[in-house]
Amino acid sequence: MPIHILPDDLASKIAAGEVIERPASVVKELIDNSIDAGAREIKIEIRGGGQRLIRVADDGGGISAREVATAFARHATSKLDSADDLFRLQTLGFRGEALPSIAAVSRVTLITRARDEESGTQIRVDGGKIIEQHAQGAPAGTIVTVEDLFRHVPARLKFLKTPATEAGRIADLIHAYALAYPALRFSLVSDERLLFQSPGAGAMFDALVKVLGIEVANQMIQVSSSKLKVQSSKFEVQSATNEQPETSPLEPRTSNLEPETVQVAGYIAPPSINRATRKYMFFFVNHRWVQDRTLQHAVVEAYHTALMVGRAPIVALDIALPPDAVDVNVHPTKSEVRFRDTSAVFRAVQQTVRAALVAHTPIPTIGVAPAFTPHQNETQLAIDLHRPIPTGEHPISNLQSPITQSPNHPITQLPMLRVLGQILSTYIIAEGPDGLYLIDQHSAHERVLYEQLMAERAGATMAIQELLDPLTLQLTPAQSAALETHRAALASVGFQFEAFGAQTILVRAVPAVMRKSDPRDALARILDELEQGETPLEKSAEARLISSVCKSIAVKGGQVLSLEEMRELIRRLEQTTAPRTCPHGRPTMIQLNLGQLEREFGRK
Repeated sequence: MPIHILPDDLASKIAAGEVIERPASVVKELIDNSIDAGAREIKIEIRGGGQRLIRVADDGGGISAREVATAFARHATSKLDSADDLFRLQTLGFRGEALPSIAAVSRVTLITRARDEESGTQIRVDGGKIIEQHAQGAPAGTIVTVEDLFRHVPARLKFLKTPATEAGRIADLIHAYALAYPALRFSLVSDERLLFQSPGAGAMFDALVKVLGIEVANQMIQVSSSKLKVQSSKFEVQSATNEQPETSPLEPRTSNLEPETVQVAGYIAPPSINRATRKYMFFFVNHRWVQDRTLQHAVVEAYHTALMVGRAPIVALDIALPPDAVDVNVHPTKSEVRFRDTSAVFRAVQQTVRAALVAHTPIPTIGVAPAFTPHQNETQLAIDLHRPIPTGEHPISNLQSPITQSPNHPITQLPMLRVLGQILSTYIIAEGPDGLYLIDQHSAHERVLYEQLMAERAGATMAIQELLDPLTLQLTPAQSAALETHRAALASVGFQFEAFGAQTILVRAVPAVMRKSDPRDALARILDELEQGETPLEKSAEARLISSVCKSIAVKGGQVLSLEEMRELIRRLEQTTAPRTCPHGRPTMIQLNLGQLEREFGRK
């Protein structure tokens, strides 16, 4: 094929593909424009997860009638004049790609009026072509309506998730903006139902209450680097190993910025409040919501030894630094940034968060495993995922009865194992006739719980624990989407709940296997995992859900077990049909056989 120039409409669709990935991308670009226009209130309405309709209305400065058509031209912007402006940006939108990219893949209607004009303007654009434009009465500000997203590139539609999932992603986006701009009032309506509305009172805490709920918000710790003297010496990180973390090729090893030029402010959750994913780690650079691995790593280092393996903290941090110290022009969607001095930013975030944690919540240390008092009735053995195990309490609560061997599912025997101890509060050391075994206590407990629940399901004897007092659980939009998608499967394994407001449910019953755990925390973890889309080996919705239940309530890495508790877990694991893998397919154990040991010690 000879080299040729692409037609304008095809070039526009290709460019749009870099900016508009899904409905949430459209909402983000339009909100950026609204904020840059000086809006104090921004209303977002969506239908069909944003694919059918997206409407963003603001009370900003509006667009003058003579500039409306120009706004839909590629690379048209009012945010910068020269290349030098790229390195001192103080606006959110600046590339001049938002409106033309959106219009290239949908039908757009824009109604706007500049504050100094008497009448407004309406313009309709379809597939990048202006269909009509005329004067129209309108309030000051701008209303952009986007319909039939990707109608001109239908191949894109197959990559969209369910409407509930796409609506959840838009809600997550609005949450981030509400935290970044607490003085602005945001509202989100999905399919004529109000999902979220921020107070716009000016304090991040007020937005946190709306995003995370009053119970979590009240326990958040306010942080500020103004109370901390950030070291300006060579890059240092507090960690148990005293090793420096891996840095990107662009990350300098010394600091060029003065300590006071990097300011960190916001809120962090104590280690006792955590989540299964990092999606609740909100970072803002000069009020711009970004997804940055350096910032994530800085916070994870600050929480070092304070969180169990596989858990992530909840944080909302705004990092303020001079505009010329950060490059926001490194990604088409402006979701990533590059710091001039990554080390200084890393150090400011890590030390600020660490100092707040030490001041408000002493970093926990692992002590000696508590003594174990045998129970006559093993069904009374208890688990508690949220506090140290007191004397007489057993964390392997849900191992109630051996798995019965079936002719169709013969048990894959393990050799007789003798428990020797535990390392890192995560792995059980055991001796077998053919060598040494290391057992992952979380994966092993998952396997035991999974087979117990699957056996109950197969026999139609799924035990349910009704709650004397229903529990309220406030959900994120993503969790709500997961709940709606898996509502039938949740009911089939024993969950009973009902709506109790826009984003709140009443939990009336749970699977009996969860009776000794925190039902609210466990259900939140289950919904988080379902929302992530992790799929175990089993294909049915019920099997997948049971796998998630087991993962949420199994003993965790970092949890100290007594010798008797470890023996009990190994005994139950030996009775399962597939003791060497967890329900997700990961190994429960590794073996160092006698031959390997003899070779390593030069005996052979």
